[in-house]
Amino acid sequence: MIMGAAPAIWQSLPVPALIVGHDNRITEANPAAEIFFNSSARALTGVPILDRLAIETDLEDGFARVRTNQAALFVNDIDITTGERPPVQCNLQIAPLQDGGGALLVLIAPRDVADRLARAGGARSVVQSAIGMAEMLAHEIKNPLAGITGAAQLLSMNLSAEDRELTDLIVEESRRIVKLLEQVEQFGNTRPPERRAINLHDVLDRARRSALVGFAARMQIVEEYDPSLPMAWADPDQLLQVFQNLIKNAAEACGPGGGTIRIRSFYELALRRRRADGSGAAAPLNIEIIDDGPGIPPALGAAIFEPFVSGKPNGTGLGLALVSKIILDHDGWIALDSVPGRTVFRISLPMEPRPGARRGGKGRE
Repeated sequence: MIMGAAPAIWQSLPVPALIVGHDNRITEANPAAEIFFNSSARALTGVPILDRLAIETDLEDGFARVRTNQAALFVNDIDITTGERPPVQCNLQIAPLQDGGGALLVLIAPRDVADRLARAGGARSVVQSAIGMAEMLAHEIKNPLAGITGAAQLLSMNLSAEDRELTDLIVEESRRIVKLLEQVEQFGNTRPPERRAINLHDVLDRARRSALVGFAARMQIVEEYDPSLPMAWADPDQLLQVFQNLIKNAAEACGPGGGTIRIRSFYELALRRRRADGSGAAAPLNIEIIDDGPGIPPALGAAIFEPFVSGKPNGTGLGLALVSKIILDHDGWIALDSVPGRTVFRISLPMEPRPGARRGGKGRE
């Protein structure tokens, strides 16, 4: 069915695509469809599409209309489920194939992927603006705070024990603010990544071992690694910081009673991230950190990677913003999917480029 230059295009389509025969059975499925249905193209071939795709719209009637009118049908913002996963909001396109004997092309465009990629592209400018403001405020606030702390300490020398409690409070809170400002400065001073070929599983193992003897001691951490995952093109120290932050967030979300954290790795070629210069960057290496905690409130979900947004009572809102900044600097992207009982942070990263494709003094792809 797919001939000429079309096979390369078919394999590279970033959205799930199916060819459906005159009998409404699947005849071909592209790699993105295999991922969407969690099934191989061979297993999908010959299966009635209505057995694998459930939507509220009368799909069989839609197929008949497309064949009769020989015109494409577009259905936007509908919930689609494969029967093995929760419904996903998608845009659906059905088009007739010329001289295809009633065959149809079906494109499924998940809205969450498009929206997340758009947010990832726009997040860089938000983060960069916040960095400049944060650095300026941190510098300007630290100087008067030092004066306030010193004055409080001098006053306490001639005060009664009861009054010294107030000056001690001033000193303690001033020092707490200074620590917060130092975190802000650290957020603003992140160096560009020094990228090289690394094994992501080695970095994950370092993060896991560190977590189990510290903040995740009460947690069970389950590894689900793809042993054939290619080498990544990344800064191992910065990625270690990312993974430790996400594992710590997962452990804190589960609370003092503990819980389970799953760390999963897999390869997915369908997604590409567009750089600021307009060029495309494949990010097929995927890491998911999954916890069984209460989830992140929906109101925070869209803004959780923005600076100073936090779901913790005493959180600074800089941890996930720094994680997002590091991943964006690696030409990758990060996404969140959270419901009560299951929160997934998914990181997509580029793999080691061919030697001739490397460019830039810091080993950027």
